[in-house]
Amino acid sequence: MNKVLLITGASSGIGAAVAKLAALENYSICINYRNNKESAEKLLRSLDLNPSKAICIRADISNEEDVISLFNEIDNRLGKITSLVNNAGIIAPISSIENIDTQRLQEIFSINVFGSFLCAREAVKRMSTKNNGNGGSIVNLSSVASILGSPHEFIDYASSKGAIDTFTIGLAKEVAEFGIRVNAVRPGLITTEMHAHAGDANRPEKLKNFIPMKRAGTPDEVANSILWLLSDIASYVTGAILNVSGGR
Repeated sequence: MNKVLLITGASSGIGAAVAKLAALENYSICINYRNNKESAEKLLRSLDLNPSKAICIRADISNEEDVISLFNEIDNRLGKITSLVNNAGIIAPISSIENIDTQRLQEIFSINVFGSFLCAREAVKRMSTKNNGNGGSIVNLSSVASILGSPHEFIDYASSKGAIDTFTIGLAKEVAEFGIRVNAVRPGLITTEMHAHAGDANRPEKLKNFIPMKRAGTPDEVANSILWLLSDIASYVTGAILNVSGGR
């Protein structure tokens, strides 16, 4: 069976690492991006796959029409999706609650939560044996922030990831009988561009001594966990949330 994988927000960081590892595992891959076309296309070229095996599609996953169009294009160019990594997510600058406004909340929850729901919905429509699909696997990206709360930094982001934890557990139970496994990975302190977006590019170095392993993790370490959950090796794993956090 052709393994067709969509990775949302895949132009950099963990998403890009997943794409590179998946290319070695014979997946057909769709790299989704919202703004960073140059990085997404560079990643696509680096995979060195036939155009029938790897494509790059712009879509804002917080927009329902974009999500529907994204999945229809994957249907037409790669075939029916079998694997989804809900990786796309945003974070806002470090802030206490006094300075968090509605616009910031709407953007974070629209992408981090609503986008994951919309992509999972379209994936389930195609994967479900109830709909003549062949089953599949979904991995959601949560964060250790969901259990730490991220006080004085980004409790809005942490709360959005708490919603992803609950979504993962509920969806896993809802679709298990239809051949679909749903799991999540909770990365801890990982060296990605997200820290710069939050206003502190040096945050991993500053906080590493609070990690039991005394270092930040890498995107590849998270990606390896995601690929394992997607694979048949994890065939009896659903509703699980795996911490990839150095013991934090």
